[in-house]
Amino acid sequence: MTLEKATLPVPQFDQITLESLKQNIEHAIQQGQSFLKALTEVPASTNEQLATLDQVDALENNMSEAWGVLSHLNAVMNNTETREVYQALLPSLSEYYTELGQHTALYQTYQNVHDSANFETLSEAQQSAIKLALRDFKLSGVALEGEAKKRYAEISARLSQLSSDFSNHVLDATQAYFKALSEDQLKGLPQSSVELLKQYGQQRELEQTVATLDIPSYLAIMTYAENRELREELYKAYTTRASEISDHPEFDNTAVMEEILSLRQEMAQLLGFQNYAELSLASKMAPDVETVDKFLIDLAEHARAPAEKEIAELKAIASEDGISNLEPWDTTYYSEKLKVQQFNLSQEALKPYFPAPKILQGLFSIVNRLYGINIVERQAPVWHEDARYFELEDQGKVVGGFYFDLYARSGKRGGAWMSGFRSRMQTSNGLQNPICYMVCNFTPPVGDQPALLTHDEVITLFHEFGHGLHHMLTEVDNISVAGTHGVAWDAVELPSQFMEFWAWDHESLDLLSEHIETKETLSKELLKALLDARFFQSGMQTLRQIEFALFDLNIHKANPALNAANIQATMDDIRHKYSVAPTASYNRFQHGFSHIFAGGYAAGYYSYKWAEVLASDAFDRFEQDGIFNTETGKQFRKFILAVGGKDQALDAFINFRKREPKIDALLRHQGWTNA
Repeated sequence: MTLEKATLPVPQFDQITLESLKQNIEHAIQQGQSFLKALTEVPASTNEQLATLDQVDALENNMSEAWGVLSHLNAVMNNTETREVYQALLPSLSEYYTELGQHTALYQTYQNVHDSANFETLSEAQQSAIKLALRDFKLSGVALEGEAKKRYAEISARLSQLSSDFSNHVLDATQAYFKALSEDQLKGLPQSSVELLKQYGQQRELEQTVATLDIPSYLAIMTYAENRELREELYKAYTTRASEISDHPEFDNTAVMEEILSLRQEMAQLLGFQNYAELSLASKMAPDVETVDKFLIDLAEHARAPAEKEIAELKAIASEDGISNLEPWDTTYYSEKLKVQQFNLSQEALKPYFPAPKILQGLFSIVNRLYGINIVERQAPVWHEDARYFELEDQGKVVGGFYFDLYARSGKRGGAWMSGFRSRMQTSNGLQNPICYMVCNFTPPVGDQPALLTHDEVITLFHEFGHGLHHMLTEVDNISVAGTHGVAWDAVELPSQFMEFWAWDHESLDLLSEHIETKETLSKELLKALLDARFFQSGMQTLRQIEFALFDLNIHKANPALNAANIQATMDDIRHKYSVAPTASYNRFQHGFSHIFAGGYAAGYYSYKWAEVLASDAFDRFEQDGIFNTETGKQFRKFILAVGGKDQALDAFINFRKREPKIDALLRHQGWTNA
C-alpha cells in the first residue's frame, strides 16, 4: 500500500543535517536578539504595540520549530555529534530567553496594551496571552536591576546546562550496563522475553541473551526471572544509576543535583520567594505549597489501608516460596504471581491480544467516535525506520499532524512523552496547523511478528495520545495559549490521564484487541480478569507516586538548599512515613529522577495526582452520559481540548462539569469506594 504524501509542511528529516539545524537555530537567536536590541522604547500607538506583540509570537514560532527539531533528535537519536551541537547552543539559547524575559521596553509594551482602552476589544486568547506574558515577565526577573539581573541570567544559563547534564548522565548510565545471561538465568522468562533479550545481545554482537537496563528488558527480568540473585543484581544496577555507588561513577549526578537545588533556591530568593516551591506554584493551578502538601497527605491516608492489605498479600505469597523477608527485587516478581493467583491473569497471556497495529487502529477508532476525527497515515520523511507520520482530519479538512516513535532502542532516552514540533497560530501565510511528536519506549517487534504490547503499554500510549490531542485539537490561534501552551502545569495532565480510561472500558477493549494468531478479541474470561484486576495494588501504586511528589515538594521548599546527604535523608524520611513496600538502603532513585531535575516537573510532580482528580471527575460525566456519547465528547473537546491556555484551568473544568472538581470519582476509580 502506497501512502499519500503529507499535506502539512513537515520537517525533511531525510535532508536535515546537524550543520543546517545549527545555522537555523543561530539565525533564529540572532533575529530575536536584533529585534530586542532595536526595541529601545514602547511603540507610540496601540496598533504598533500590538504589531510588536505579533512579532514576538513570530520569533517564538521560528525558534521553537528550529530548536524543537534538534531537541527531538537529541532525545530519540542521541549520539556524540548531536549532543555536542545541542550542548554548544544551550548557553546562547538560554541567554536569549533571559534577555527576552527581562526586556524592560518589551514588558512595558505588554503592560501598555493591557492597560489600554483597547484591551477589552481584543480576543479572549489575546487577552489571556498578554496576562500570562506579564506574569512570566515578573517570574523572569524583569523587575531586577544591576547585579541581581545579571546573576539571574547566569543562573538560568547554568540551570539549562545542568538539566542537560543530568539527562545525559541517566541515559549514559542506563546504556553502560549490560549482562550476558546463561540458560539457567533465563528460567521463568516467557519465550517472547527471551527473544527480546536475544535481540539485545545481537545489537551488541553477542551470541548470548543480554539483560540491559532498558525498561522492556528490566521489567521482563524483574517480573519473571526465577533467579533471585539476578533480580537483585539488576535492581541494584537500575536503582543506583547515575549515582556515586554505581559501577560508572563518571555519570554520577550527585553534584549536579546539589547545584541545581542551590541555584533554584537562589533564583527564587532573587525573585522575592522564600523557596523554589513557592516560585514554581506561582504559575500553577494549586494556590500554595500548603494546599499541595495537605492534598498529598490526605490522599496518602486514603491509600494507606488498601496498601497495607496489598503488601501483606505479597508477603504471604512470597513466604510460600520460603522467603521470610520480602526484598525490593521480589515485589514485581511476586506481584505477577499474585495477580495470576487472584485473577488468573498475566501480562504475558494478554500480550498476544495486543499487537501494535490493532492497538493503533482501535485507538484511532475510539478518537473518531469521541470527537468525529479521522486519523490517516501519510508518507513523510522520518528520523528512524520505526517512526511513522499521521494526520488528523476533521470533516475532510486536515487540522493537525503527529509522529509516533514507539519502541525502545539504543541512543533513545527512556520514558514516554509528547512534544510539539509546530503550534497552531495565525501567521502572515495564513493558519499554521499544529504537529507533534509522541515518543514511547515499548517492547520492540521481535522477529517477523509485530510488536505485542502489555496492557500497561496500551495505557501509556493512550496517555501520550491525550497530550497529543490537547496539542492538535486546539482552536486557539495565538501560539502562547494554543494547545498545551499557557495551561497550568498541574492541569496539563488532565487530557492525558482522561484518555487512559478508554483502555479500561470493555467496549474499547473489543476495538483494541485481536489475537495475533486466532484474530479473536479478548475472551470473556480474560476481559473479566483484566477488569477485575484493575485496582490491583492501587494503594501501593498511589503511595509510590505520593512518595515521589512529597520528596519533590520537600526538597524544593527547603531553605537553605539541601546537600546530597540531606536529599537522601529527605527521601528516607518520606519513605519511612508513607511507603509500605521495601526499599534497599542503597536505592538512589533521586539520581535518575529526570522529571524534576531535567524536565519541567520541579516542585510540580504532584501534578499527576492533582490532574488525576480532574481527569477522574471529567470521566465520571462520560460514565453517566455514556462512554461514547458524542455530545459529551463534543463538550469535552470544546471546553477542555480546544481552549488551550485561553481559559484558566479551573474555569475550563467548570465549563465542562458545570461545577468545581470533586475527589469522589478518583477514590472510586482507585477501587477504594463504591460511591
